[in-house]
Amino acid sequence: MELDVTDIKILSNLLRDSRLSNRQIASKVGVSVGTVIAKIKKMENEGIIKGYSAILDYEKLGYELTVITELTVSKGKLLKVEREIAKMPNVCAVYDVTGLTDAMVIGKFRNRKELSDFTKSLLAMRYIERTNTHVILSTIKEDFRLFDSIGR
Repeated sequence: MELDVTDIKILSNLLRDSRLSNRQIASKVGVSVGTVIAKIKKMENEGIIKGYSAILDYEKLGYELTVITELTVSKGKLLKVEREIAKMPNVCAVYDVTGLTDAMVIGKFRNRKELSDFTKSLLAMRYIERTNTHVILSTIKEDFRLFDSIGR
């Protein structure tokens, strides 16, 4: 689906605050409520909008540790392993990557024991050859919303 200027403005408003009503978005974008409803529905149907969510402060919820784990996986089994890992409760993201490792996993944990259990469960998986875990010391920015980059 090719996004037009109105689509981009609607998405930008939803990224800033997904609790905005269709009427509020229409007012901000300068179009009718019907246009907003139709465009949002189309973007949902096309899979551009996958869902709506609150942005949480995980540290305030007790998740003290954020990690990035590099994985080396036996040839031909990468997608199978990634799909299994993606189902794990502490996993926020799973990426195929280029470079010396095959995949990167971002996870959040309440304490070292949770992280230790997670790492050991990865190493126990049949096709994982090696892991290399990086513990995040401080988070400068963590926001996957691209307000002003959409449509460029």
